[in-house]
Amino acid sequence: MQKIRLFTVAIHLAGWLLFLSFPLVFIQAGEGGLSLFDLLLTRSYWEFSICYFLLFYVNSWVLIPRFFLKKKYVDYGLIVIIFFAGIYFLQPFDRLLRANPMHRPVPGWQIGRGGDIGRPGMQQGWNAPPPPPDDMPFSKDMHQPETARLHQEFGQPPQGEHRRRIDTTSLFIFVMIIALSTAVEVTREWNLTEQRASMAEAGKANAELSFLKAQINPHFLFNTLNNIYTLAVTGNQHTADSIMKLSKIMRYVTDEITEDFVPLENEIECVNNYIDLQRLRIGKRTEIDYSVTGDPLNKVVAPLIFMTFIENVFKYGISKQEQSKLVIRITILEDSINLFCQNPVHPNAANDSRRGIGIQNTKQRLQHLYADKHHLNIVNENQLYTVELNLYS
Repeated sequence: MQKIRLFTVAIHLAGWLLFLSFPLVFIQAGEGGLSLFDLLLTRSYWEFSICYFLLFYVNSWVLIPRFFLKKKYVDYGLIVIIFFAGIYFLQPFDRLLRANPMHRPVPGWQIGRGGDIGRPGMQQGWNAPPPPPDDMPFSKDMHQPETARLHQEFGQPPQGEHRRRIDTTSLFIFVMIIALSTAVEVTREWNLTEQRASMAEAGKANAELSFLKAQINPHFLFNTLNNIYTLAVTGNQHTADSIMKLSKIMRYVTDEITEDFVPLENEIECVNNYIDLQRLRIGKRTEIDYSVTGDPLNKVVAPLIFMTFIENVFKYGISKQEQSKLVIRITILEDSINLFCQNPVHPNAANDSRRGIGIQNTKQRLQHLYADKHHLNIVNENQLYTVELNLYS
């Protein structure tokens, strides 16, 4: 988070340095004009810079959050129009331009056909005549037509026809600053919204995982304890080993489950212990085809991601009256981890609505943790319930 903030500050600093160099580069200081250093020290330069600096952050930090993002578009538009009018009358770029003597307007009587007096490009050795005295007869009348013509020729209106010059550069910069600051703030808010949604989704997934653990633990725990009790009563030699397996499963479920991903060998050990304990309660009518192929070393998986499907194999695939074959295969490849489960669908379990709860939770966890890096295919036909889950690295 700190790195992101430092990067944002660096981007802003680089952007403003580039913007502040804009007038220094494009307002050339030739002969008779200010040097770049002198121009940097002028009041007009800092008025120009501060004006747009404040405009950027007032729009970004105040107007966008309080008006634009709250859909108060009319209020936002009116304030922007007021700022636009302020830039129109202040003319910050035009003021900066006039800070350089090269760009200052000169009186009309100094305008000649050969160039402006004291400016580059004038005819050397040529001096414009001074204006005639005011007391000379007909002096004003005889010079007014020519002066008006020269003013019009050089872009200055005659007397009585003064019009305000439009500073198009300042207005263009205004539009760019408003557009850029709006885009930056809207993008930042969109990213924050995405982060909040991701955090909410993560919290939801954790809650669902907790619900899944609560769903697995009670039924499995009670059934297993009953089976171990039976072993203890009959003096079976596997009693102590069964208690140890149950202890490992419960430790895995309650402690190591807090992480998003765990070593694959831990998940497989939990599956092994679970299947070994299930063997205690199944009769001779049930056959278990369980295998793990491949090397789980240095691979990770979401905890309990297989357990929902494996639990359903034993919960719905065992019948006291019919033969049952339960198939559970875990295949570990270089770029994927694959689970294949298959069990018969018996009439007493075919319409059990509880089956879908755990599977739905697991689907949502897969979507959150693996997104587009998984493939789940569930088929229920010909009295066989088949699950194929592929997790890609």
